[in-house]
Amino acid sequence: MKRSLLAVAIVGSLATNIAIAQQDKKPFTMEGGVGGIYTTGNTETTSLSASLVAHQELPEWSNDYNIEGLYKKETVQNDEGEDEERTSAEKLFASSQANYKLTNPDYRVFGFASYEQDKLSNYEYQTTLAVGWNHKLWETDKMSFEYSVGPGYAWAETQEGEQQDGPIVRASAAYQWLISETAKFTQTVSTEVGEDNTKSRAETAVSATISGNLSLKVALKLDHNSDVDPGIEKLDTETSITLVYSFF
Repeated sequence: MKRSLLAVAIVGSLATNIAIAQQDKKPFTMEGGVGGIYTTGNTETTSLSASLVAHQELPEWSNDYNIEGLYKKETVQNDEGEDEERTSAEKLFASSQANYKLTNPDYRVFGFASYEQDKLSNYEYQTTLAVGWNHKLWETDKMSFEYSVGPGYAWAETQEGEQQDGPIVRASAAYQWLISETAKFTQTVSTEVGEDNTKSRAETAVSATISGNLSLKVALKLDHNSDVDPGIEKLDTETSITLVYSFF
């Protein structure tokens, strides 16, 4: 119930702020990405990734939203030599961070929420709520860098049904470099340190405009959990090439 309500809250918050941005003509950006691979022959594979990223800059608030998913199915031979289909990746991640600006707009307090489901990892789901301090260290026409740090609480359930709930400390950073009028480099990193597990995520990406609102993005994602069962990798990596469309 907690994870369902959190997922609904994140999506509902995104939809509400989209409507406000359109009504009040506030600065708002949103882009969606999609990538897919289908192969036949000696190996049959179907892979699909999708994402939706939005940013809203208001006089008193600076808000970020992110939803992404990955699905991969492949045909392999079992011990009897027969072909069988199996799902090798099925992930869903959603997050939202609201930053309230203080007298100096570069100083903010934030609230963060996230939900992650990865059926083939050590965890059935992982949910985080956190609050704390956000600071935009610098912002120029070409570059920007900000960080966030603060306490929070995490809920998690392993594939065996074990609950791992407890307080955490969350820290994150985001860097953006506009290489040119048509190319952009971004780097994000976050970590959530708890008693049972330390969860970390990072993405390095380069995107270039193809035509109009359409661009091509090349990205490397890292997803790490310090506490996993034997036989399960602590680090998941994902290299992707996606088409991205900017709606606003």
